[in-house]
Amino acid sequence: MDKAKVYFTDFSARKTNLTDKLKRLMKAAGFESIDFSNKFAAVKIHFGEPGNLAYLRPNYAKAVCDYIGKLGGKPFLTDCNTLYPGKRKNALEHLDSAYTNGYNPFCTGVHVIIGDGLKGTDDISVPVAGGEHVSEAKIGRAVMDADIFISLNHFKGHEATGFGGALKNIGMGCGSRGGKMEMHSSGKPVVKADECIGCRLCLKGCAHNAITFIKNKANINQDICVGCGRCIGTCNNDAIVPGSGERNDVLCKKIAEYSKAVLDGRPGFHISLVLDVSPYCDCYNLNDLPIVPDIGMFASFDPIAIDQACADAVNAETPIRGSLLDEAEKTHHDHFTDVSPNTDWKVCLEHGEKLGLGTREYELIKIK
Repeated sequence: MDKAKVYFTDFSARKTNLTDKLKRLMKAAGFESIDFSNKFAAVKIHFGEPGNLAYLRPNYAKAVCDYIGKLGGKPFLTDCNTLYPGKRKNALEHLDSAYTNGYNPFCTGVHVIIGDGLKGTDDISVPVAGGEHVSEAKIGRAVMDADIFISLNHFKGHEATGFGGALKNIGMGCGSRGGKMEMHSSGKPVVKADECIGCRLCLKGCAHNAITFIKNKANINQDICVGCGRCIGTCNNDAIVPGSGERNDVLCKKIAEYSKAVLDGRPGFHISLVLDVSPYCDCYNLNDLPIVPDIGMFASFDPIAIDQACADAVNAETPIRGSLLDEAEKTHHDHFTDVSPNTDWKVCLEHGEKLGLGTREYELIKIK
């Protein structure tokens, strides 16, 4: 496979503004070669858990959506509900969180659609060609209904995958609550009896009759349960949680396989902004000092190459004084693994390359 082209520009903007510079970067990377005419374009982004201030400013999303609209497309911003309890676990709270952080039609000019519906159960099964761990991915329906897929990523560290970039935003981000459980766990959901109020909503949502009630508390028969995770989304009290955790290397491979399901068969384009590189995910309701200085903006048609280019750029930087990276033992020759020693981000890219998502070999083209 030939080297992929990854386009880059820094954050210097003495004669222009950054959103215009982002559009120039996208144009140089071939964005206008996509036929947007009268087509729905999903712009996948992380809206940020309330309390976290490292998430991308909505101004960048507006610039991307304005550009799509100029080319005749119908853009919308999207993300899927979270698996864990928080402020984005159902569509109503998720929309509140997005709007609070500026992702609303008044700031971005477009609507927000939560990809997997009210309770995270509105998904469709999408085949994964060549999947090693996943044969069919559970992807939010609205994500798959779109004609074109654009990923707009905040590139940062991650405690389970090393970093969160294009593949993390696509694979994990587009999985429904059941899909996220499949990626995070090889086990099946379990009930926290102390939290169960006996409402029996989970019973109505189980298509396999795996749930019974003992002394007014839900009980999941692990022999019957297929691990779809719908009961997790159905429970309004967060009394049903994923079972045993998955190894990080398997998690990374599943993220690549879910990304394959999302991207196959339609045009896609990827933008990564390497700024406020916090050590952990934007899913936390707080953020720590960035581990390296702001670097710039990247764009490519290749999700593997853009992640590799961003990782290389971060690893070439000197740690910020007082950051977790600055305080970590430098034993791995890799900034992400130094911060989160039990991770290996290369696994995700290697597996994605094996699946045909792209290549780790790239040519970096700098745009002023």
